[in-house]
Amino acid sequence: MLKFFGFLLLYRLVGNPFLALFILLVILYFLDRRYVGILPSFTKPFRRSRQISKLRTTISLNPNDVSAKFDLARLLIERKRYSESKELLVQIADRYEQSAEYWVELGYVNLKLGHLPEGEAQMLQGLEINRKAQYGQPYLRLAETFRNIDHDKALHYVTQFQEIQSSSSEAYYLAGSMYKALGRNEDAKRAFNESTAIYRSLPKYKKRQERGWALRSYFAKLR
Repeated sequence: MLKFFGFLLLYRLVGNPFLALFILLVILYFLDRRYVGILPSFTKPFRRSRQISKLRTTISLNPNDVSAKFDLARLLIERKRYSESKELLVQIADRYEQSAEYWVELGYVNLKLGHLPEGEAQMLQGLEINRKAQYGQPYLRLAETFRNIDHDKALHYVTQFQEIQSSSSEAYYLAGSMYKALGRNEDAKRAFNESTAIYRSLPKYKKRQERGWALRSYFAKLR
């Protein structure tokens, strides 16, 4: 209802229904990015492309810059260019042998390339170095990989993730989504309920970060 009245007000101000609708959508987008965080960032792909270009230039000038290669590999993973990312990660293996971040990234790349045993072993190697690497996200990546192959293993990794992120709306939303994908609807509903309950208990400064996940959980319960 509020959006409808907002549209009518804008229509009266600008005199064009299409322009009014466009302005309203822009306002809603910026409000979401500022206070909620459900909609994707339109500027992120452009920022990432600029970063990739800068890193390629850096590496061309200094082929021994392992930090630049690692950063580039991670950005390429976001772009789903897994083969190219793996080539870079393999080149710097000797410098990152004790890095949990390195092993979970290399493992994820191998999982996406279909090398499941190798990828799983590498991700677990990274988690053995630091169980809380990437705030437990590798456990969810493993659960996603095995959800249609080995339900018991997928549920085990979901549980491991929840143990790390026990006070996060995001964690319970992601766990609920995984339970739902596995057909565990009651477990999924409990996880979504826990996500919204955690959000309500968070201090004000923390709610901005978790609000989008709490809203996703709320709507997931309704489906």
